[in-house]
Amino acid sequence: MSYDHSVAICKPLHYGTLLGSRACVHMVAAAWATGFLNALLHTANTFSLPLCKGNALDQFFCEIPQILKLSCSHSYLRELGLLVFSLLIGFGCFLFIVLSYAQIFRAVLRIPSDQGRHKAFSTCLPHLAVVSLLISTSMFAYLKPPSISSPSLDLVVSVLYSVVPPAPTDIGLPSMDGH
Repeated sequence: MSYDHSVAICKPLHYGTLLGSRACVHMVAAAWATGFLNALLHTANTFSLPLCKGNALDQFFCEIPQILKLSCSHSYLRELGLLVFSLLIGFGCFLFIVLSYAQIFRAVLRIPSDQGRHKAFSTCLPHLAVVSLLISTSMFAYLKPPSISSPSLDLVVSVLYSVVPPAPTDIGLPSMDGH
């Protein structure tokens, strides 16, 4: 979506050629393939863990950190490898989003009229807010120290990063100028 906004704002006349159906299919295929590979590796690792503390979780979602708490094995190297792989994928996506938005902000700041800048920013800010929410809550969920972990906090944070970002970003709020 950040690439879509970047092309729409920075190169509007080339939008049809840069984001044709072939480019969209390639981007979707890359997203699905990396997501599937990541999920497959985590699932295979999770199912290979012996559970010695039962199989009931006090959570709304079946999350990997919660399953690891039930495990009696110490497979730190496998988890570290999966964490590094996931972080590389996440950092690549984050870098792509940051570079796209840097181009967008650079192009928008060159727009001479305030109304034009406002319109351009208003198309990007909801997406940027959702991405920021996703990244900040995900980082908090997976990088917080175990000493501040509680089931209710884990539940709230997991809902924030897994339910709220996929929700529609355009909820019909009126714009700043009342339209």
